[in-house]
Amino acid sequence: MDSTAAARTLTVTIDARLTARVPGYVLGLIAVPDIEVVKDAPAVTARLGAAEDTLHAERLTKADVSALPTIAAWRDAYRTVGVNPNRFPCAAESVLRRVAKGDRLPRINSLVDLCNAVSLDSRLPVASCDVGDIEDELHIRLADGTETYLPLGAPDAPEQPEPGEVVYADGRGRAHSRRWNWRQGDVVKTAVGRRRILLTVESAHQGGRDDVERALGRIGEALDEFGAGAGRPLVLDASTPSGELFAAPSAASVR
Repeated sequence: MDSTAAARTLTVTIDARLTARVPGYVLGLIAVPDIEVVKDAPAVTARLGAAEDTLHAERLTKADVSALPTIAAWRDAYRTVGVNPNRFPCAAESVLRRVAKGDRLPRINSLVDLCNAVSLDSRLPVASCDVGDIEDELHIRLADGTETYLPLGAPDAPEQPEPGEVVYADGRGRAHSRRWNWRQGDVVKTAVGRRRILLTVESAHQGGRDDVERALGRIGEALDEFGAGAGRPLVLDASTPSGELFAAPSAASVR
């Protein structure tokens, strides 16, 4: 990875129009400026397996998953911004549903698997984003309909988000998510190799900040175990809608 890219700061901002509609929205962030993402990490695999086993033991139905306080709040938030959560469940509901019915999640790589493990434990949307191609700024905002979104796994079939849809958007008119956190875009997918990573944890329920901070703590502990040099966590909400990340780059490797 280009050392200049690793050293760039990134300002992340939540649009006031979004928090006006969903005032309880909280976004937790951890920046990892330079990390070697590997295919298999035994500690992460064990962590994800344990999270799956715990959920299997609870024997939750699809309705039970939808009724979990963290998920029910996301369903309400989606409706508030005009998205049908039955058709487009949030990222956390998708993985919880899949595991609750007895399945295992596919193993992707060390960071994606870590995010899935923490998502199952916390019942919150957790994601790993490669921001090596994103310059200066990232906004969580309502789309105006002119943005370009490259679907995960299908970058040659660009889409345009609907006006008013919540997206993660950069300063170049690119959207890196659809319907808030329902789908991640291809540009920010985490692949193996040296990467500039932004890890995200989101909540929409009352008291969500505490849960976001606990999830960030779990991620930070795991990164420390792997010797990864992550930055200090940043938590954004309606009262603190913007912050800067990647101010102190360091090299690390997840093994």
